[in-house]
Amino acid sequence: MFGLGFQELLVILVIVMVVFGGSKLPELGKGMGSFLKNFKKASTEPDEIDVTPDKAAKDSAKK
Repeated sequence: MFGLGFQELLVILVIVMVVFGGSKLPELGKGMGSFLKNFKKASTEPDEIDVTPDKAAKDSAKK
C-alpha cells in the first residue's frame, strides 16, 4: 500500500488524532466517504448534455 508499513500508518494515525481530535474523526470519515462516492459516480457516468429548449427561448421565438 504505497510502500507504507504498519509503523508509518500508525504515526500518520497519531498525527491525525492530534490535529483533528477524537470527536471530529467520524465527521471527517463521513466527509471523505461522501467525497469518494461522488467522485467515483462522476468519473463513471457519461456526460449528459441537455438539448431541450427552455421555455423562455420558445416564448421569445413566438413573438
